Amino acid sequence: MTASKIRRGKAQAVARTPSRTAFRRAPLASLRVFVAVADHKSFTRGAHALGITTSAASLQVQALEEYLRVPVLRRNGRRVELTQVGARLRPKVEQALADLERAIDEARADRGSGPLRVTTLSFFLAQWLLPRLQKFTTQHAGIDVQIHTSVGLADFVSTGMDAGIRLGGGVWPRLHNQKLFDEWLVPVCTPALLRRHGPIAEADDLKRYKLLHSPHEPWTAWLLEGGLDEEWPSAGAAFDDAISIVRAAEAGQGLALAMWSLVADDVAIGRLAVAGRAVRSARAYYFVCPPAHLTIDKVATFREWLVSESRSFPAPPVFGRVGVD
Repeated sequence: MTASKIRRGKAQAVARTPSRTAFRRAPLASLRVFVAVADHKSFTRGAHALGITTSAASLQVQALEEYLRVPVLRRNGRRVELTQVGARLRPKVEQALADLERAIDEARADRGSGPLRVTTLSFFLAQWLLPRLQKFTTQHAGIDVQIHTSVGLADFVSTGMDAGIRLGGGVWPRLHNQKLFDEWLVPVCTPALLRRHGPIAEADDLKRYKLLHSPHEPWTAWLLEGGLDEEWPSAGAAFDDAISIVRAAEAGQGLALAMWSLVADDVAIGRLAVAGRAVRSARAYYFVCPPAHLTIDKVATFREWLVSESRSFPAPPVFGRVGVD
């Protein structure tokens, strides 16, 4: 056999042998299907979420298991459960896919075009942001603003959101956050009700009022912050919505412990009156966005305007133990 034939034979053998890189290439499509099926605990619902058929989803998971040489999902009747390997794999795959989507989103050439999409809380939009938003749209007529409301923090990549305003402790992994202003819990009622029953400083003072209750703004926070642990009346109307408790106070139904951001404008125009000391909340408002979005002109413009508006937003009035300081 000639030397050239030997070399040609070795080259053909190498070509037939899969490279280490080719063998280790991750099956991204199968990983996406695996996460979707695991999230929905169903091949049918997971496939529907991805816009593919159930059989296609089953084949993708089968391909992943053949690649890994271990099962990642098991069927338990109509439910689908993770195996031990699948349970360990899932969070790592979810994080990797999120990082990949984020990197692709940041590389898009058109991510700075289109409307400015902002996600926030519905009560904050209604009571604080919306009354001020016209000022922004007047100053920046070239930026169309679209507001999305949700309780949870939106996935900026999958929803296409540019920025957000959130109430919390200021810790959101992988997001830039900038504090806007503190939140306070403030006792408020109509001016007429305040004139009739007077300001509150002690637990006994609350007995003069019908109290309006909310699980998010509990009267215990006001009492404990003041070092008060006396018995106090718990009867009164209860609301699980921040806007509803403000509306009830405006209607003269009683004394509410409300978030200052939601009642400050009403206090300024005399629709509501502050009846006692304010309690600083453990939460504050923050501007949040993926770090890469800070360089987008429309996001930077909105952030600067929002910070300016927040600086001019007044803190609640300061009350002493009796009356007003």
